[in-house]
Amino acid sequence: MDNLTHSLVGALLGQAGLKRKTGLAMPALIIGANLPDVDAACFFWLDGVEHLGFRRGITHGPIALVLLPLILAGLLYGFDRWQAKRGKRPEGRLPVSFKWLFLLAFIGCLTHPALDWLNVYGIRLLEPFSSQWFYGDTLFIIDVWLWALMGFATWFSLRREKRGGDYEESARWALGIGILYIAANSVITSLVGAMASGQPAIESPRPLTSWQREVIEPYRAGKWQIDGEVVGECALEPVVKSTKSNSQAEAFLFWSRAPFAERQPDGSVILRDARYYDPRARDRFSVALPDVKCEPLGE
Repeated sequence: MDNLTHSLVGALLGQAGLKRKTGLAMPALIIGANLPDVDAACFFWLDGVEHLGFRRGITHGPIALVLLPLILAGLLYGFDRWQAKRGKRPEGRLPVSFKWLFLLAFIGCLTHPALDWLNVYGIRLLEPFSSQWFYGDTLFIIDVWLWALMGFATWFSLRREKRGGDYEESARWALGIGILYIAANSVITSLVGAMASGQPAIESPRPLTSWQREVIEPYRAGKWQIDGEVVGECALEPVVKSTKSNSQAEAFLFWSRAPFAERQPDGSVILRDARYYDPRARDRFSVALPDVKCEPLGE
């Protein structure tokens, strides 16, 4: 999911009562909820779509989900002591407990892969022990309805706290409603999948109408059917064989769940993924292979 969603989940967990456990609890929860996305630093050394084969992997796996909260807790604990030595520690801050900082950062980190698993993009939950991708097919990567629910609840909870009211109840209600919303979307995905043809299908949630699904089904080798529209014009196997030394194509194919090859006017190939096929914006999830010629698929 996007980082605003991750941040709002961390904030609501704090407003639901967890921020009372220790000083600096809110930074531990909110930063922790975003911390696995530290793998975005790969954009500094990877080119093109190589990031697709790197992200949502090692920093989202079980080892990182222990080490990252430990590092965050240490930094926050050290920051509190540094402020105290300089005489700039806020008077209203609760005593800081390293144990609670670690536990809250750990809880925040755990929410991250749980949310990332919900969409069709995929996540490698077991890295470095296994590179298997897992998919929840439940929510679009940006869900405006979750934004609205959690954003309003966070604002309302902070407002009630400022006025001396019970701020925890509204945060807990928002978290509960959010869980029910996710569960309802999971049921919708299951029902749409049950109504699809006998082929294994991908039920991709739509951006705004989260109750609707774009059904992506295998049509034949090298082709996919997206809500009835068939995509894929070139035989995929020869394309895959010709990309063994192409780091861009290898990363793309490692990440891709529904790959197909599209023929260009000059006879060359572009690799695409049916999950993110948009004729109006074709370059974000694709790899151009100008030296690979399209071998047409028969009908």
